[in-house]
Amino acid sequence: MTQNHSPEPDAVLGTDARLSRLETQVATLAEAIRALARGLESTPSEDVSPEEGARGARLAHELLLSQGL
Repeated sequence: MTQNHSPEPDAVLGTDARLSRLETQVATLAEAIRALARGLESTPSEDVSPEEGARGARLAHELLLSQGL
Protein backbone atom coordinates (compact mmCIF):
# COMPACT_ATOMS: atom_id res chain seq x y z
CA MET A 1 0.00 0.00 0.00
CA THR A 2 1.41 3.41 -0.90
CA GLN A 3 1.15 6.35 1.41
CA ASN A 4 -0.33 9.75 0.70
CA HIS A 5 2.71 11.99 0.72
CA SER A 6 2.37 15.72 0.86
CA PRO A 7 4.88 17.90 -0.96
CA GLU A 8 6.63 18.55 2.37
CA PRO A 9 8.47 15.84 4.32
CA ASP A 10 7.06 14.90 7.74
CA ALA A 11 9.96 16.63 9.46
CA VAL A 12 8.88 19.98 7.97
CA LEU A 13 5.17 19.54 8.76
CA GLY A 14 3.99 20.61 12.16
CA THR A 15 2.31 18.29 14.62
CA ASP A 16 -1.14 19.69 13.77
CA ALA A 17 -0.65 19.09 10.05
CA ARG A 18 0.58 15.53 10.59
CA LEU A 19 -2.31 14.81 12.96
CA SER A 20 -4.81 16.22 10.48
CA ARG A 21 -3.37 14.06 7.69
CA LEU A 22 -3.48 10.98 9.91
CA GLU A 23 -7.10 11.68 10.88
CA THR A 24 -8.05 11.99 7.20
CA GLN A 25 -6.33 8.70 6.38
CA VAL A 26 -8.02 6.88 9.27
CA ALA A 27 -11.42 8.26 8.23
CA THR A 28 -10.81 7.07 4.66
CA LEU A 29 -9.77 3.61 5.84
CA ALA A 30 -12.88 3.39 8.05
CA GLU A 31 -15.11 4.32 5.11
CA ALA A 32 -13.39 1.72 2.92
CA ILE A 33 -13.99 -0.94 5.57
CA ARG A 34 -17.65 0.08 5.82
CA ALA A 35 -17.97 -0.23 2.02
CA LEU A 36 -16.46 -3.71 2.12
CA ALA A 37 -18.71 -4.77 4.99
CA ARG A 38 -21.84 -3.49 3.22
CA GLY A 39 -20.84 -5.40 0.11
CA LEU A 40 -20.34 -8.63 2.04
CA GLU A 41 -23.04 -8.50 4.69
CA SER A 42 -26.20 -10.50 4.34
CA THR A 43 -28.99 -11.78 6.49
CA PRO A 44 -28.84 -15.46 7.40
CA SER A 45 -31.65 -16.22 4.95
CA GLU A 46 -29.92 -14.53 2.01
CA ASP A 47 -26.73 -15.28 0.14
CA VAL A 48 -24.39 -12.47 -0.81
CA SER A 49 -24.38 -12.00 -4.55
CA PRO A 50 -20.96 -11.80 -6.18
CA GLU A 51 -21.99 -8.45 -7.67
CA GLU A 52 -22.58 -6.92 -4.22
CA GLY A 53 -19.22 -8.10 -2.95
CA ALA A 54 -17.47 -6.82 -6.05
CA ARG A 55 -19.28 -3.48 -5.81
CA GLY A 56 -18.18 -3.07 -2.18
CA ALA A 57 -14.60 -3.97 -3.03
CA ARG A 58 -14.56 -1.56 -5.98
CA LEU A 59 -15.93 1.28 -3.84
CA ALA A 60 -13.40 0.58 -1.10
CA HIS A 61 -10.59 0.59 -3.67
CA GLU A 62 -11.78 3.86 -5.18
CA LEU A 63 -11.96 5.48 -1.74
CA LEU A 64 -8.40 4.43 -0.96
CA LEU A 65 -7.13 5.59 -4.34
CA SER A 66 -8.83 8.95 -3.96
CA GLN A 67 -6.75 9.60 -0.86
CA GLY A 68 -3.53 8.18 -2.27
CA LEU A 69 -3.57 5.20 0.11
